[in-house]
Amino acid sequence: MAEYKYTPADFKSDQIVKWCPGCGDHAILNAVQRAMPEVADALDIPHNKFTFVSGIGCSSRFIYYMKTFGFHTIHGRANAIATGIKVANPDLSVWVCSGDGDSLAIGGNHFIHAIRRNIDLNLILFNNEIYGLTKGQYSPTTKLGKITKTSPVGTVEKPFNPGELVIGAKGTFYARTIDAEVMLTKDCLVAAAKHKGMAVVEALVNCVIFNDKTHAAFAADKATRTKNTITLKHGEKMLFGEGNSKGLVFEDMRLKVVTVGEDGYTLDDVLTHDAHCEDTTLHSMLAAMKYPEYPVAIGVIRDVKDEQVYDIKVKEQVEEQKAASKIHTVDELLHSGETWTIE
Repeated sequence: MAEYKYTPADFKSDQIVKWCPGCGDHAILNAVQRAMPEVADALDIPHNKFTFVSGIGCSSRFIYYMKTFGFHTIHGRANAIATGIKVANPDLSVWVCSGDGDSLAIGGNHFIHAIRRNIDLNLILFNNEIYGLTKGQYSPTTKLGKITKTSPVGTVEKPFNPGELVIGAKGTFYARTIDAEVMLTKDCLVAAAKHKGMAVVEALVNCVIFNDKTHAAFAADKATRTKNTITLKHGEKMLFGEGNSKGLVFEDMRLKVVTVGEDGYTLDDVLTHDAHCEDTTLHSMLAAMKYPEYPVAIGVIRDVKDEQVYDIKVKEQVEEQKAASKIHTVDELLHSGETWTIE
């Protein structure tokens, strides 16, 4: 393991952060800058190998605040451009910063196919359930019935659940965090970096101007989060609530919230989280849990090893063809004769 001894300051640019005061993106930036030194040491990645790519939206200003290579791309295309960067430069640690509108609406196709291909990218999906940069239109994750600039009497569309999308597209890594939980976010980002393949970290962030308190029912403060969210950790019991008094059990083919020690339920009945299980059934159920019927699941929900990593396989194919070819450069090709055969 390398010891670069970077600090968060090594990843902070000299640019003035221009998000609104109170925006949840500030906390995610803090967590990312805390995570990068740990990622560098854990994976032996020097500072000049980090690259951040963004689309269009408030969160996409992220790249200007990171002291790394960065690429501010076009609306919805961050995942596509990041794919090209990673395939052409497989030794880079590529991070994508994108919002719920950017990646789930105009960029939805690129989003699901990057996941399907299992490209070794790390996507931070900022979900504030609104289009903030363009001043408050509803997005693919906006709650049904929400009044916005483009739904003056309430939306009539059912929203996407990003976790269900990721797992439905056969994603191998999915985590969810909350802007106020900086250390949890850092841990999720480090886990994402260690994962080989496409890693999606959904960050539930607050937009104080156009969708304030959208996550407040379960995330308003620490006491609320203790009661209404469940932090999942691989190999540990699925417990939550004050004093970990409540837990999740599997009964009648569905998840059920129980109080440990009541109605005959004991700690042995509570499920143990297995993030590495290839079967998607339970992971999908955990990602789909909604307050108030269930606690909202946060932490690493799915982290499954899959040898079929797109950029690695492409590199292997290229190396095989180079080794088998008699011509290795364009100059050799041009001087090889007047004609050549393509087999």
